[in-house]
Amino acid sequence: MPDTTYSNRTAAGWVAPAALVIALVAAVLAAWGLLRSDDSASSAGSVDKTQLCSAFETVRNAVSLQTNANLGPDRVATQAVAANARLATLGGGQYLRWQVSDAEPGELADAVRSFADDLTEIGMGQLAGAGSADQAQTERMNNAQTTAARVDELCA
Repeated sequence: MPDTTYSNRTAAGWVAPAALVIALVAAVLAAWGLLRSDDSASSAGSVDKTQLCSAFETVRNAVSLQTNANLGPDRVATQAVAANARLATLGGGQYLRWQVSDAEPGELADAVRSFADDLTEIGMGQLAGAGSADQAQTERMNNAQTTAARVDELCA
């Protein structure tokens, strides 16, 4: 009879280090973004529609991918998926804010800024322990879905 204890331990043994590496990379990117000067975004001039829509699509795909990942029922794997979903949500919000300055005019820029702010609020809510039963978190998620639909329309 094979020793399944060892094989289960080695299969799950890579999950925690992989999640840690992903979390560290995301934390470094988030810190870099916070330290980055806001002047660089405003001095870059107007952001074109293609660039803004591409950034939006990248963020939406990242959040969806990380939120719907399935590494199995192991507790560490479940926590890794949740952590990556939070990082994608917070990081996605910050990434979008870098793409469009506060001074950028237009309906698309307004919608992308709003979606970025929605994601940041959702991510902070997740980190603070707000679940799907939390009324404020549900409202944030509904707002984000409405705003994402508007960005989709404007990018079409």
